[in-house]
Amino acid sequence: MKRIATNAARALGVFAVVAFVYLLVGTALSTIPRNRDWRAPVSQGVTIWIEDNGVHTGIVMPKRAAGIDWTDDFPAADLPDPRYAANDHVAVGWGERNFFLGTPTWSDVRPITVLHAAFGSDETLLHVEHIPRPQASKDVRAIVLKPAEYRRLAAAIRASRASGVAIRGYAGYDAFYPASGRYDAIRTCNAWTGDRLADAGVKIGWWTPFSASVMQWYH
Repeated sequence: MKRIATNAARALGVFAVVAFVYLLVGTALSTIPRNRDWRAPVSQGVTIWIEDNGVHTGIVMPKRAAGIDWTDDFPAADLPDPRYAANDHVAVGWGERNFFLGTPTWSDVRPITVLHAAFGSDETLLHVEHIPRPQASKDVRAIVLKPAEYRRLAAAIRASRASGVAIRGYAGYDAFYPASGRYDAIRTCNAWTGDRLADAGVKIGWWTPFSASVMQWYH
């Protein structure tokens, strides 16, 4: 029993060190900018928003702007209540399938679900919500893009979509879609948000594993 207790203590110690290094490296690398010369346009831009629930970030976009129309990508028929398709914006986030489908509320989060996602999964989803135009707040930050930047963002998000039918969401206004890409502790949902913004040409940290890593760039 003493040996078991000693091994358990060592394992916990190793885990604590790994978690500390992960936090330290993630925080440091998120401060190194990609697209450091990016500036928002002074006129004729497309406003998007980055939303943060404290753990997970998503990208909110108008359904129709700069030649992009999301209504074909995410049609009303995919919603449990198609009336929500009348809302003029979509919020898109990416993540691990089991975590998304198994945690409709934070009270449903289980350690095994988190560990499974952190160690890696090739099963990922896009979560799409049909919502009204957001209001800027500490958890919702507005970014203005040039039309060409917005089109690059849209292309990058569409490239994250995989083939397959929609999956029922948490409520009447949302749905899940099969996605491409592997989820793990390096390629997190927030890293996906940061990478898509970088694809568009927006200034963002080199690696953004945490929601704060993304939100710190926009005020």
